[in-house]
This record gives sequence, structure tokens and C-alpha cells, in this order.
Amino acid sequence: MNQAARKVQRTYLTLQLFNTLAASLIWGINTLFLLDAGLNNLEAFTANAFFTAGFVLFEIPTGVVADLRGRRTSYLLGLLTLAISTGLYLLMWYMRAPFWAWAIASLLLGLGFTFLSGAFEAWLADALDHAGLKESLESVLAKGEIVEGSAMLVGSVAGGVIAQATNLGVPYVIRAVLLVLNLIFAFALMHDMGFTPAKRKRATEEIKSILQASIKHGLGNRPVRWIMFTAPFTGGVSMYAFYAMQPYLLELYGKSTAYSVAGLAAAIVAGAQIAGGLLVPYIARVFSRRTTVLFVGHVISVIVLAVIGFVPNFWVAVSLLVLWGLMFSAVSPIRQGFLNALIPSQQRATVLSFDSMFGSTGGVVIQPVLGKAADVWGYTFSYQLCAVFQVFAIPFTLLARRERAKADAIE
Repeated sequence: MNQAARKVQRTYLTLQLFNTLAASLIWGINTLFLLDAGLNNLEAFTANAFFTAGFVLFEIPTGVVADLRGRRTSYLLGLLTLAISTGLYLLMWYMRAPFWAWAIASLLLGLGFTFLSGAFEAWLADALDHAGLKESLESVLAKGEIVEGSAMLVGSVAGGVIAQATNLGVPYVIRAVLLVLNLIFAFALMHDMGFTPAKRKRATEEIKSILQASIKHGLGNRPVRWIMFTAPFTGGVSMYAFYAMQPYLLELYGKSTAYSVAGLAAAIVAGAQIAGGLLVPYIARVFSRRTTVLFVGHVISVIVLAVIGFVPNFWVAVSLLVLWGLMFSAVSPIRQGFLNALIPSQQRATVLSFDSMFGSTGGVVIQPVLGKAADVWGYTFSYQLCAVFQVFAIPFTLLARRERAKADAIE
């Protein structure tokens, strides 16, 4: 890796570190935070569904912003929006706000993340191409998984411990401060390279042109299309499975105020994410095709979720959560490397945002269904339903495999 590529990688990993650290402070306690604010399971996961609805509504517009005005601009807007919406969450918890207020704030949170989602990855891919990176993009994404997992491990454990020592609101205060710090770092370190924002013309013409090209290279590109169609099932299930694990572990543990145990769920996933990132080079030696890795990952996920649902035991759930996190983290760089190799640079941010929107659409529908199932029949039954929903991702992965795209081969 040359010096220019190393500089891009350092910037990417630094921003990934602080962004994940800020986000993960609440990952282990977010569901407990909503329940403590007076919401029930259905309302809590419906609030999460409004968060993912924000992705559905704003992914394409913010992706267009990134492709028209620059990835850096989009990323900075995202951090600013997240800092403001985190403050709103804290205020509503303190005031025990009604559900409709949580719905609006959750939409705003979704807006913040959509400014980040496609733009950050598109910035990385373009900047590394510009810097003349000879290695595969997956090698850098895998390091990002390790940094993200490390930050998540620290943040999730710290969030649970801080909440238990003080109250559930303090981690949100620290999160807002870290987001502001990351905004300062991004402003100083992040610059668009290998990408030139579109020349100004009529906004409607710009949006129409980019959307047409994005649909062509997204849904119109058969292997990309099939992988995108797996996202509603994998995205919706993973959101619920992760956030429901917080109260479920407390239920199995037998102590509802042991917030540090709730943080353990996020910490376990974080540790597995570090290991998963380290496994990526070895996976490339075992498998010759990316779609094979995705297929195996989906099958493992179905089995793990089913067993969590059928065997309600604390240590069984913890052990399987390790396996689930390991699988998810090892597969993610492979999936994203596959998509990036099939998407032209000028449409990359919008198409990646389009893919993220598909996953969020699944979250909007699936999370309230599973939350209602947890209220009526318990968390065990809801995890059994998770396994059923996950099964539907498998046929689309096999369809992508049949396309035999050049990018499917692992180099």
C-alpha cells in the first residue's frame, strides 16, 4: 500500500473509530432506554421502525446529495443531524414524551445515518482508487470491521456500566459530545478525492439523471439486484435480533436492572466483529466465490436464530450470539466488496444508499411484527420468527450466484 492510500485508510479508520464509539454507547441499552421512557415492546420497536423508515425515506435523497455535492458534505451533515437528534432523545426521555414525539425523533435519527451510509463507503472507494490502491477494497473494509468492533466493544460495555452507575441518560450525553468531536475531525481530515461533484444545473435534471443511472446500475444490474433483494430480510431481522437481545438477556439473567449485562450483548457482537474482520483473508482462501460465503452465512444465521428461540438459556443465548456476530462480521466486507466492484464511481453513493434503503424497508415492516410477537408470546417465539424471515434471503443469494458475475470471484 502506497503512502497516499495509507493516509486515506488512516482517515477512514479514525472516523470509523469515533463514529462507532459514539453510536455504541447506547447500543447495549437503547431498548431499555425506550422501555424506561414508558414505551412497551410494540411501541419501542415501532419507534425503531420509524428510525428505519427514515432510511427508506431519505436514503435516495441523501445519496443524491453525496453524488452531487460531495461525500464530505454529506458526511458532515450526517454527524450534525445525529448530534441534534441524540439531544432530542435525551430530552424526551427526561420528559417521558408521548409516542408520536419518539416517532419524529427516530425519523430524524434515520436521516442522520442516511447522510453517512452510502457517502462514507463511496468516499473510501473513490479515494483509494485515486490513491492507486493495489490491494482489494475488502482488505481495508476488513480493517474497518476490526476497528468498528473494537470501538463497539469499548462503547457498549462503557455504556452499560455508566448507565448502571448513574442513569440511562448519561450515555446519551457522552454520545452527543463524541459526535461533535467526530464532526471536527471529519471537517479537518476528510476531503473528496477521485470524485468531482456534478456541475450545477437544474436540480430536477440532476436528480433525474443520477436516479436513472442508479436504477440502471442497481436494480438493472442483475447480480446487484439479487443481493439488494436479500437486504429487507437480513436487515430487518438483524436490527430486531440485536436490540431485542438486551431485554431478553436480562429476562434470562433474572435481574431487570443489570444494565451492564444488557451491554454485554453489544460487547459480544463487538468482539465477534473483531474476530470476523480478522477472518476475512482466511475466508478468501477457503471459498472461491463471494456468493458462496453469503449463502453459508445466511444458513448459519437461520440455525442460530432458531436455536436461540427454542433454547431459552442465558449461556446458550450468549454463546450463539458470539457465533451470529462472528458470521455477520465476516460476511459483511465480502458483500460490500461484491457490490462496490459492480457499481460505477459516479453512482456509487446513490446505489449503496438504495441498497441500504432496501434493508431499512425490511426493518420498518419486520420490527413491529416481531415486537408485537414478543409482547404477546415472548422473546423466544419472536426469535423463532426471526429464523423464518431470514430463510427468505437464501433464494435471492442463489439467484445472484447463478449470474456468475466477474466480481463474484474472490481474488
